[in-house]
Amino acid sequence: MFDQQPTLELFFDQLGLDSSEQGIEQFIETHQLTMDIPLHEAAFWTKSQRDFIISHWKKDDEWAIVVDVLNEQLHTEHKLSGSCKI
Repeated sequence: MFDQQPTLELFFDQLGLDSSEQGIEQFIETHQLTMDIPLHEAAFWTKSQRDFIISHWKKDDEWAIVVDVLNEQLHTEHKLSGSCKI
């Protein structure tokens, strides 16, 4: 069982990505999505990463908040043109 409150750093750990502050910032800057691409459909996810994202978002568990935060951050440059999809 997972006892820690999920954070963006722990989420990146779970995805097998660099979870340092610099690593997360770089990922967000270099993986911006247009509004027509839902977070889970981004081409850069592996199947297991995509499954992890979808699973926790659908469960609406503690990780869902972190998924929503990441979704918003990856759509930051396109926020003014419409709503973010997941």
